[in-house]
Amino acid sequence: MSAIVETFLPARLGTSFRWLLASSWTTNLGDGIAAAAGPLLVASLSRDPILISLAALLGWAPPLVCGLYAGVLSDRYDRRRIVLIANAVRLVVLGTLVGLLATGHLTVHGALIGLGLIATAEVFADNTTATLTPMLVHRDDLVIANARLQTGFITLNQLAGPSLGAVLFAGGRIWPFVTETLLVAAGVLLVARVTLPPHGRSAALSAKPGGVRHEIAEGIHWVIRHPAVRTLCLTILIFNLTFGAAWSVLVLYASEQLGLGAIGFGLITTVSAVGGIVGTACYGWLTARLSLGDIMRIGLVIETLTHLVLAVTTSPWIALPVFFVFGAHAFVWGTTSRVVRQRAVPQHLQGRVDSVNTICVYGGLVVGSAVGGVLATHHGIAAPFWVAFAGSTVFLILLWPQMTRIAHQEP
Repeated sequence: MSAIVETFLPARLGTSFRWLLASSWTTNLGDGIAAAAGPLLVASLSRDPILISLAALLGWAPPLVCGLYAGVLSDRYDRRRIVLIANAVRLVVLGTLVGLLATGHLTVHGALIGLGLIATAEVFADNTTATLTPMLVHRDDLVIANARLQTGFITLNQLAGPSLGAVLFAGGRIWPFVTETLLVAAGVLLVARVTLPPHGRSAALSAKPGGVRHEIAEGIHWVIRHPAVRTLCLTILIFNLTFGAAWSVLVLYASEQLGLGAIGFGLITTVSAVGGIVGTACYGWLTARLSLGDIMRIGLVIETLTHLVLAVTTSPWIALPVFFVFGAHAFVWGTTSRVVRQRAVPQHLQGRVDSVNTICVYGGLVVGSAVGGVLATHHGIAAPFWVAFAGSTVFLILLWPQMTRIAHQEP
């Protein structure tokens, strides 16, 4: 057993990283449960499409609204303390929701406020947690450390969590939120065991001219001046425009074009998550044989061809293997992007640079989703995939030479 543990989680990563990993996996399971239970809760309290769609809006709006400020805080103050406070806020809100559910006093507006507060606190917790790994492990071990973190995200947050959340909700609306409360509490206790070195940042620096706005601008300017990280942020912004356009109608695509019925969307999500698990198993092998720049290039080709095949096919037997490969690509891309940022960005800028990347991720998805809805309404379900393929092809050609910059990862 000890040999297996050493292979999966080498002792050189340190005890503190193991506590961080345990906390991450625990809270990821809770977040996965909430991903299913939150919308189900709102739908059980109201059938108003506007209110139900507002629940989805509250999921992606906080990173756009609070992301840059969260980055400043994580670069300015004690990072472990920020994670503890953010998760403590989540515990208070979850406890309130559980209490209102238990007494039958929860309204749809109360549920929406609660879900919005939880999502906002999660922005601060997630942004800061992303800066902890490079403080705990050597830069040469960032590949394996992030792969282990992503394993928990895929298996617990995306695969097991939503299914468990739906099952718990079927047993009673209160149970998913009781479970999430316990998991977040466990995550707080685990991350409290982490011992961090100082990141060279002092709260006294907040007194310099410009304050928060100056520090946000400092992070943005650093991204603009650094070729590798600038290329990553630009790429994720552009490709999330095309991805968001296609994936915004994925529920309808599964039922109408693939004919999978009500189970289609869940099946696609599961197959993609399984692909991500395979990606975690292969990641060390890939990085030992290919440069990070080549991995990124291959990933962009996979994403471009994914849109083409999905636009053409009406067969689930063709589409599902494509979603499997795409799931593996999504994991490999996300892990590589994080490794490059963690290796390249100075400790005192990690939070702000990560927040700029988050803005690019969600900004592309939001705009792309709006475009996809319009295209599907006026030109059919396949139209967003055709436009995504065309746009991805153009972007791939333009960005191809820039991928060589990924090799230059030093600050």
